[in-house]
Amino acid sequence: MYVCICNAIRETELRCAARRCRGNAEAIYGAIGRPPQCRQCLDEAEDIIADEHASAGMGISAAA
Repeated sequence: MYVCICNAIRETELRCAARRCRGNAEAIYGAIGRPPQCRQCLDEAEDIIADEHASAGMGISAAA
């Protein structure tokens, strides 16, 4: 499933990046080289990232 249509970021790609990187959605999008554009996906992306960080024992992500 696509999380971000503007940047063609799939949920699996976002989850993988969240396991490798700390930070919020904007920071993780930047880390994969695709900063947010329309920003409509950020709430859903934040939920996915928080889920991955919790699963990995990284705790709540800090705003970057």
